[in-house]
Amino acid sequence: MALIIREADVERLVTMREMVAALETAFHEQGLGAATNEPRRRVRTPGGGILHLLGGALPGQGVIGFKAYTSFRPKTRFLVTLYDSNDGHLLALIESDRLGQLRTGAATGVATKYMARTGKPGQPFTLGCFGAGYQARTQVEAVCAVRPVGRLRVYSPTAASREAFAAEMGAALGIQAEAVATPEAVAEDADILVTATTAREPVLRARWLAPGVHLNAAGANMLLRRELDDTIIRWAGRIAVDSIDQAQLEASDLISPREQGLLYWERLVELRQIVAGQVVGRSNDEEITVFKSLGIGLEDVAAGALAYRKALAAGAGETIALLD
Repeated sequence: MALIIREADVERLVTMREMVAALETAFHEQGLGAATNEPRRRVRTPGGGILHLLGGALPGQGVIGFKAYTSFRPKTRFLVTLYDSNDGHLLALIESDRLGQLRTGAATGVATKYMARTGKPGQPFTLGCFGAGYQARTQVEAVCAVRPVGRLRVYSPTAASREAFAAEMGAALGIQAEAVATPEAVAEDADILVTATTAREPVLRARWLAPGVHLNAAGANMLLRRELDDTIIRWAGRIAVDSIDQAQLEASDLISPREQGLLYWERLVELRQIVAGQVVGRSNDEEITVFKSLGIGLEDVAAGALAYRKALAAGAGETIALLD
């Protein structure tokens, strides 16, 4: 018997701290060669709809699976399918809008834990966020789970959106949150930055960056989208991605400087290498570090496994006889 796990179950059962820990474990296993990931593939229709497919396996946790989602106006629909990696039987079908939101934030949390400065004891961090949508919420939440953030600045082109976001996040996380009127103000003296937008042109410029800032670029995962200017990539000391193979296919923030000779693919490291202790996340406190998040199948399998374990423990979900 398999479980059907609904959005409401995920919302009720899975916390951000648990998700950060689950992804950290998955990246560590991958770094040791005990897990695998397959880059995203996209199937397009003449009308503009897209089917997206991502797969991965965590044999040490007994799971293998994939996420499939469709992007058709006006809605995107997400589903994680989880199997037992020992005998292939179906474990769960998981509605995965909220799950994907959590796992995308958690990947940023893991990167921030290993790549941002540790700071001085008792000294709060300043976090800057570009974007005020639903993905930006878990980006901020995840950073706050791994660093003592005391101040949040947010910019979005729509004043009402950024003001509502600042009020919501400030209340939810107990931090000082401010909506700012210009993108430059977000980056001013920031210790950590997040970009979580759907922009097609860079929203962040190198000349705004403070020394030692850690940057999480989480919004642009298609060739038509960009968030970072080329100079950021040229200036950065450590650049990490969740998958180099996937970055070469869809990370316009990296492909553009690569085509101009400002970046060699050999400069990139994968987050699994940092988590497994094979390379350092940063060399010194003045270095600019970048995590280019694309969202990979291994993350979805780890997230699905967490939701499945939590549902089993809570007696949640609906059982279904399928492929038995």
